[in-house]
Amino acid sequence: MSNSQTPLELQQVRQQVLAQTQVIQNLIPPTVSYTTEGNVLVIGPEDLARLAADKLSNMANVVILANEAITSQDEAHLEAVMNAAVNSESYYNKLISVKGFLGQFQVTVESEGQDSKAAELSLVAIRKPHFDIVLDLSMAPCLNLEMLPPGYFYVGQDAEKLADALTQIPDLVGEFDKPRYVKVNSDICAHNRNGVNGCNRCLNFCPADAISSIEDKIEIDPYLCHGAGSCTNACPTGAIAFDLPTPQALHSYIQKLISRYLEQAQAAPVILFHDSGVGAELITADLVGDIIPVELEEITVASIDHWMSSLAWGARQVLILNTDATAPTLTQMLNGELSLANTILDEMGQPQRISLIDPSMLSALNDKLAISLDWPLTVPAAFTPTTKRETLYAAVDHLNQQAAASDTCISMSNVPYGKVEVNADKCTLCMSCVATCPTQALTDGGDKPALHFVEQDCVQCGLCETSCPENVISITSQINLDQASRQQRQTLKEEPPFECIRCGTAFATQSMVHRMIDMIGGHSAFNANVERLKMCGDCRVKDMFEDILEDPEKQLR
Repeated sequence: MSNSQTPLELQQVRQQVLAQTQVIQNLIPPTVSYTTEGNVLVIGPEDLARLAADKLSNMANVVILANEAITSQDEAHLEAVMNAAVNSESYYNKLISVKGFLGQFQVTVESEGQDSKAAELSLVAIRKPHFDIVLDLSMAPCLNLEMLPPGYFYVGQDAEKLADALTQIPDLVGEFDKPRYVKVNSDICAHNRNGVNGCNRCLNFCPADAISSIEDKIEIDPYLCHGAGSCTNACPTGAIAFDLPTPQALHSYIQKLISRYLEQAQAAPVILFHDSGVGAELITADLVGDIIPVELEEITVASIDHWMSSLAWGARQVLILNTDATAPTLTQMLNGELSLANTILDEMGQPQRISLIDPSMLSALNDKLAISLDWPLTVPAAFTPTTKRETLYAAVDHLNQQAAASDTCISMSNVPYGKVEVNADKCTLCMSCVATCPTQALTDGGDKPALHFVEQDCVQCGLCETSCPENVISITSQINLDQASRQQRQTLKEEPPFECIRCGTAFATQSMVHRMIDMIGGHSAFNANVERLKMCGDCRVKDMFEDILEDPEKQLR
């Protein structure tokens, strides 16, 4: 398939395809509400705080927390400060912490006196349980987060940022709705099972500190969440999923964009993921014609399964536009996922079709795209997106078949793909690992004592390894490109059941009974009746009563 159309014709095709294709959204999206009365706390040097507070005199309450020295001793400046914010009270207590979000900021300070106990400043200053808005003019922000909560304005001593904040703050009075961006399915979460800690990937990548483990369950604070998507990107099971749009809706949207472009332009497009803020402002109608822009809340909403699927469905290249507005944690995540994706492409003999670009490269994309015009075309895959993991593997297998059809395993550390190995000689088939496996990668043998494993379903959470009482399980991270072996149900251990020596009923595994005999057969409760360990529960009780009936004094002893 060659690109025989002019750049203008390709731009027209792109416009038609974008106009024809919409993301399927929830008609009544879930939201959270913020309620504010206009109670503002201004933190910073007292002179700057008073001048800023003076410009917010129309707010319900404006309180000043002076936490730094005055910035200037100029007489005219000091006179202006003395005449500013005459109705605002100033406090000089040491700041301990700031927590919360728009309408619910709790500010803790040291109370006056020798005991230096903590006090809620809002209760003292305005007799309310919280402040609604915080304006921070400190040299360093009082909240050390990459993505600050709604209602918290950190401006430092930047006059432009201060002016912008002073414009926005008066409008933040009333009730405001925000999307509830993500949802959590605890049933398939690999974080904790039966009191055993496993996967913590999502906890490591939230730039807004909106994710926490509460009572061994992953909880996301929707009031702090910015919709960055890092948690959904990091989650190996799909337990955390973006809700606007859903993973399936985004996959379906991308698939339709590519298939319609292929049909109308007779050329393979390039998919460009960008955010809905700074990135969207940089995307213009002059964008190279064979690029299809896909707008996301944040660029990390799309992850490796979206990138690989785009290529499998016929895109020749995937670009991700990273701007200065992207939090450093998100950039770190992107670089890690990008390295993984291109390592997989390398191993299967595909070009490195996925790239991270910055705004400076937008005006000079022709050279970069010209290289990909010479790459082998991919016959579009026909698979339908399902779960995150199955969609990724379907894309990987299709791309592999289009290239070298490699059947190798790529050894990699700290990736949620790999295998489980068991020391069969010491395994008693107690099935603790099966009980904790969140994805059913490990399953029992049903009526027969056996332990089965499917590598494609394993997320390397480590729950099986940690919960194993015999310590006979080990996990190995790897990318297995051999589709057949990866999807095959492997038998890690099997053995005939142990049958009761009295009634013949199968009641345990051979290894379990032998282990019990080895461990407790010498105990005083069993040393005279070791054979009872070889009986089922019913027969064991019958044998005990028969023994007592034959020798009634045993009951007293």
